[in-house]
Amino acid sequence: MENSHRFFENRECKYFPCHKGLEDFNCLFCYCPLYHQENCPGKPKFVEKEGQTVKVCTDCMFPHQPENYDKIVQTLKNREVK
Repeated sequence: MENSHRFFENRECKYFPCHKGLEDFNCLFCYCPLYHQENCPGKPKFVEKEGQTVKVCTDCMFPHQPENYDKIVQTLKNREVK
């Protein structure tokens, strides 16, 4: 895919790819904007650590899949309205 406002792949990043298994890897949402969403559309895991529940997104590739750009933007728009 070509880099644009919807997709950015940074092969020069020392962490690239931070997840394995995607052909077109979108780095645009490197730090997931959905991390603080209670009902995020990704596949996070929740673990107990020092008496607190922590959201762990290590195995989630949702924000890195190019086809999820519109879903992420819509989720963020819905969050702003509430």
